[in-house]
Amino acid sequence: MTNKFIASVVLALALAAGSAFAADLPSLKAPPPYVPPPPLWTGFHVGLNAGGTWAASTTTNFVSTPFVINGADNAPWALGAAAAGSGVLSTNWAGFIGGGQIGYDWQFAGGFLAGLETDIQGVAGSSNGAGALTLAPTPLAAQGLNFLTSVSAAKSLDFLGTARARLGYLITPTLLAYATGGLAYGQASSTTNFFQHVPNDTPGFWLLGANQGRYSQMRVGWTAGAGLEWLFWPQWSAKLEYLFYDLGAAAYPVAITGDWETPTLLAANATQARARFDGHVVRVGVNYHLNWGVAPIVAKY
Repeated sequence: MTNKFIASVVLALALAAGSAFAADLPSLKAPPPYVPPPPLWTGFHVGLNAGGTWAASTTTNFVSTPFVINGADNAPWALGAAAAGSGVLSTNWAGFIGGGQIGYDWQFAGGFLAGLETDIQGVAGSSNGAGALTLAPTPLAAQGLNFLTSVSAAKSLDFLGTARARLGYLITPTLLAYATGGLAYGQASSTTNFFQHVPNDTPGFWLLGANQGRYSQMRVGWTAGAGLEWLFWPQWSAKLEYLFYDLGAAAYPVAITGDWETPTLLAANATQARARFDGHVVRVGVNYHLNWGVAPIVAKY
């Protein structure tokens, strides 16, 4: 009986010691597989932006050209009226710009990003006009006859939209530097008022030109720029962006000036205006990243 009890105690102690020794041995179980972090930037985003825009080309040009000269004696009058009716007006402008954007980004090779983005913005306070009133000598300036010419012009951009590619690099996992470029479009307008006359003209002679020329059209061009975007909160980012856009130049008719010895037309000049619609945009924005199209990462143990 005593021997059986002693044997039982010894067996229990041996089993306990074996279990403790086994617990101290290194585990042969494989560690859980490494799961890489998800690409934070891949997916769709939508957002709002606001900033300022100002013109790069700051003038409107107007040119008068003779197209009827009835006799050599009338050439100096036609050429003089054309010179008086040509010039440059400063139509520099700046305004507030604001709107929204939507896009898709793809993060690849660790720190690189490629994407597409489209946006549209309204422009407020962009119109700016200028005017000039001049007296220029006629061939009879000695008799007190001068060309009196008044010209005013204004141009504006009503809205601006872009459709651009983006290519960038992640300076840190949450800070993106990128270049961007693509299509630009917008509603561009330009107006020029023209008046030309010879006060106190010789009786029977009459020189007059008076009209308003207006151009308003949706134009398409290009844009390019760069920016920084910071993912400051899960699915939220803020950006600072610069764009240059160029919608090209437009020319439009303004007025016809006729020089008459009643009822005979002695000369006629056509006045045309030309304006270029390009400019700079600096804006800030905020984006919400939807992460649609990003496959969920599931860890398996």
